[in-house]
Amino acid sequence: MKNSFYILLLIICFIIGCTTSKPIISGKDESTITQNDTVRIANDELKYEVIIIDPGFSTWLHSRAFPRGYHSQSYLENKNQFYVSEWNSRVLQPQRYNPNLYEMTINYDPNIDYGYEVNYLIYNYMIYFQNTYKQKLFGHVPIR
Repeated sequence: MKNSFYILLLIICFIIGCTTSKPIISGKDESTITQNDTVRIANDELKYEVIIIDPGFSTWLHSRAFPRGYHSQSYLENKNQFYVSEWNSRVLQPQRYNPNLYEMTINYDPNIDYGYEVNYLIYNYMIYFQNTYKQKLFGHVPIR
């Protein structure tokens, strides 16, 4: 559960660090590294970084998630907006929801184009989180 906190912290740092509405991931500046259950997305030119650290997420992502390109970017953005909204609502209700799972809010701005890769990883982390921790953030949660 502590790992969830670190993942959220990193996602929040990424979202706060973004100050552009241009696509985040582009061409040769893109760097995606998967190592020891750590998924990292970075673009040095735009000075942002997302690191997801959760035991099993990397394995789950490669073995159970739909492949990149299966969903459109607009689909992922739409789902992420609902998931993040519900997540933030739960952070503000620690007496009702486990504060060890929902420790920090996520600043996800639907007006910023984070690019496909970022939305893909956030979406899949939300699916992984819901299935792993038996949570339901919004609507139907695909079992993978």
